[in-house]
Amino acid sequence: MASPEVGRDKSPFMLQPKSLPSPVSKSSKTSSFNAQIMLRVFAAAFTLAAICIMTTSSQSFPLLGFTIKAHYSDSSAMRFLLVTDAIVCAFSVLSVLFVYRLSRSGSDLKYCFYLFLHDMVIMGLATSGCSAATAVGYIGRYGEEKMGWMAVCNHARKFCNQMTISMVLSYLAFCSYFALSVMSGNKVMYQYESP
Repeated sequence: MASPEVGRDKSPFMLQPKSLPSPVSKSSKTSSFNAQIMLRVFAAAFTLAAICIMTTSSQSFPLLGFTIKAHYSDSSAMRFLLVTDAIVCAFSVLSVLFVYRLSRSGSDLKYCFYLFLHDMVIMGLATSGCSAATAVGYIGRYGEEKMGWMAVCNHARKFCNQMTISMVLSYLAFCSYFALSVMSGNKVMYQYESP
C-alpha cells in the first residue's frame, strides 16, 4: 500500500520539470534572436565602413622619377574584396529581414537550414575576399625579395594604412558570420533533435 502513495507523490514532481523549460526557452529564443540581429547588423556596418574607406583612399607619390597614384582599383584583389564586401553587406541586410520574419512566424527546420546555408556561403565569400586582399597587402607592405617585388607601403603609407583599416573591418564582418554560422548550425541541430 505504501508503493501507490509513493508513486502518487512522485508523479506531480515528475511533471513539474516539463512545465519549467517553457519560460527559459522563451528567453533563450529572445536572446538568440537578438544576437542574430545584432551580429547581422554588425556585419553590414563593418562591410559598409570598409567599402567607404576603401573607395575614398588614394595617394600620389613619386617613385623613380614618376608620379604614381595608389588606388584600390589598381589591384584585382582589392576590387574583389570590394565586391565581396558589397555582397556581404547586401545579404546581411536581407538576412536581418528574413530572421525577423522567421522569428514572428515561428521556427521551421527547413528555414533554419536555409539560414545556416546562407551564413556558411557568406562566411566563405568573406573569407575568400579577405584572404586575397591580405596576400596582396602583405606584398605591398613587405615586398617579396626573391620575386623582385618591392614594398610600396613605405612610399604610400597613408594609403596602406587606410587599406589595412578596411581589411580589418572586413575581417570583423567575417568573424560576425563565423559566430552566426555556429549559432545557425546549433539551432538546426536543436530543431532536428527536439520532437
